Amino acid sequence: MSLLALNEETLDTVAAVSPEDYRQGMASLAAAVNVVTTQTEDGKAGFTATAVCSVSDNPATLLVCLNRGASVHKAFAKSTSIAINTLTSSQQPISNLFGGKAPMNERFESGEWETLVTGAPVLVDAAVCFDCIITEVKSVATHDVIFCQVVGIKQDEQADALLYYQRGYRDLACSK
Repeated sequence: MSLLALNEETLDTVAAVSPEDYRQGMASLAAAVNVVTTQTEDGKAGFTATAVCSVSDNPATLLVCLNRGASVHKAFAKSTSIAINTLTSSQQPISNLFGGKAPMNERFESGEWETLVTGAPVLVDAAVCFDCIITEVKSVATHDVIFCQVVGIKQDEQADALLYYQRGYRDLACSK
């Protein structure tokens, strides 16, 4: 019997945790705050995300999770590239703007933006920016998991980091 079949059998006999309990547990998982952006024929789009993760370094691959019910989902479904902009502590207002209901054009009025390789908007003073080509999208539960290969990086090695922990922002200073 395969591991997947064993896991499916186990899931049939074990109760899943409630969404509320899961969200409470996830509040204790500190995560970097990112603004994920794209450029399509319809214009720029972006959202705030903490669900960003390294997959591999060869080839350099990241994943980003996006709720299919999000207002930006249509734009990202049409896109072939994205940029993942990891924010510094001074960029909390940008996180709030991209995480809220502001119109897309207003979101990009905050901060200074440029492009690297793919044409996706990159925040000039982010801690690190990963410019990526989308290689695969998998639908899992309520979200799409976007896998992307990194084709460009811009980094400020002296930058601090903006984290989200216990339902609030936290700063992580660089000790270099």
